[in-house]
Parts: sequence; C-alpha cells; structure tokens
Amino acid sequence: MEITPDKRYLAAAGNPHIRLFDVNSNSPQPVMSYDSHTNNVMAVGFQCDGNWMYSGSEDGTVKIWDLRAPGCQREYESRAAVNTVVLHPNQTELISGDQNGNIRVWDLTANSCSCELVPEVDTAVRSLTVMWDGSLVVAANNNGTCYVWRLLRGTQTMTNFEPLHKLQAHKGYYILKCLLSPEFSEPHRYLATASSDHTVKIWNVEGFTLEKTLVGHQRWVWDCVFSVDGAYLITASSDTTARLWNMSSGEDIRVYQGHHKATICCALHDGAEATPS
Repeated sequence: MEITPDKRYLAAAGNPHIRLFDVNSNSPQPVMSYDSHTNNVMAVGFQCDGNWMYSGSEDGTVKIWDLRAPGCQREYESRAAVNTVVLHPNQTELISGDQNGNIRVWDLTANSCSCELVPEVDTAVRSLTVMWDGSLVVAANNNGTCYVWRLLRGTQTMTNFEPLHKLQAHKGYYILKCLLSPEFSEPHRYLATASSDHTVKIWNVEGFTLEKTLVGHQRWVWDCVFSVDGAYLITASSDTTARLWNMSSGEDIRVYQGHHKATICCALHDGAEATPS
C-alpha cells in the first residue's frame, strides 16, 4: 500500500489489480483500477508530484501508470518475479529487485535498463530502500543479509554502485522489508529490517551497528513504515496485528487488533497536507 504525495488517495496492490481509494471518502469502492498486470503486484509507489505511479509484479514486469489516463504507459521486463521497486529521489530512475537475485536500474529518460547487479546468486532480493538524499541504497534478501551501496554523486544518473557494507541482519531468516529513515529524522539515520524471525531490528547507518531490536510480534513481520519525523515506526505482522513503536525507547506503545488474518502491509498518513507548488 502507498499513499499519494498529496495525501488524497491510497493505492492497494493486489492480484493482479491495483486499486486507488479516496482516503477521505467513506465509500469502499475504488475510484480507479489499474489492470494490466497478470500476477500478484508486489510493489507500488508514486512520483513526487503524484503525476504517475509505478508498480512491480510477480508477472516479471515493472510498469508505469499515468494517473490522469487509463492504461499502462510503460513496461519493463525483468524476466523474473519482481519483489520490490523503489524510485530514486532524482525521480528519473526506478530500481527493482527480483526473485532470481537481480537488481536493475531503469533509466526513465533513456527508457532502458542502465545498470544490473546480482549481490548474491540465486537469492531473491526481497526489499530495496534508498536514502532520501540519494546517497545510499540497501537491498535485503532471503538469507537475512542486507547489502549496502553508496550511490556515487557527480553525475545525473546514479548507476554507479560502490559496495559499502554487507550486514548479516537476520541470519538464516527472510528479511521481508528494509527501510531507511526519512529526511525529517535527521541527523539520526536508521535502517529498519523486518524479518520472518518475528523481530524488527534498527541499525544505525553510521557503521551499521545494531541500535535496538523490536520484540513483540508473534509471527513474521512483513512491513514497516516510519512516521514523517522518524520518531515512530509502524509494523505489520502475520500475527494479525499492527504495532506502533517509539523509536527512542524501542517499546511498542500501541497494538492495533481486529484483523482475522495476517496483516502484510501498512501505510501511514501523518504528514501535513502537501502544499501546491
């Protein structure tokens, strides 16, 4: 799930449709449906002005959708089930990770794949995250390992990945989500890793040392999202709950209950309304 930059809509990725819902409406009906994927949609997100949406699917494709027009505008072939897609802060490159362990950079200006790397052969890349200033990218895989690269500056494109760190974050377990802290949490910079070992670990990006382990969920933790200032983290788990964590204490200060099945994704609307540019 992802909320649009203007906070008006929520995109929910399903199998195989993506539905767009009006956040402020009581209607359970979507305002729009995006329908050209043919398998489970694993990732969805928005360009910073909300003009277009991107998605990645187990059908092996990454797609771009113009929110003001029906149908898919562009499609990129990953040749393996896509598990994760993120948009670089420069808004001109998408980075995808797939089930075969490939990471690809899709240059939207050149409309082609500009970079390809395989951090660990035959090990699925489960989650990708990019630092808000474009300085780092982290990939998490099915072996519990995070690979960290510095993205070299000086050029418009960010296809130069400089290996920085290999983090055995949840050894022997899946990492289902990795997430770098947002801009307004500065000067504190964290990496959160949510795992099938039932925990979420918080790493200090300076040296990637373990800051704290969030313990409370009883089953796999599938997703996490920081508050806009990085002071809180929300997590979603197969134990049917979502939890709100205080980042400074590492305590869960609220447990959201009521679902009867696994909660596998979460989105948070806590920022101010976006101002028109």
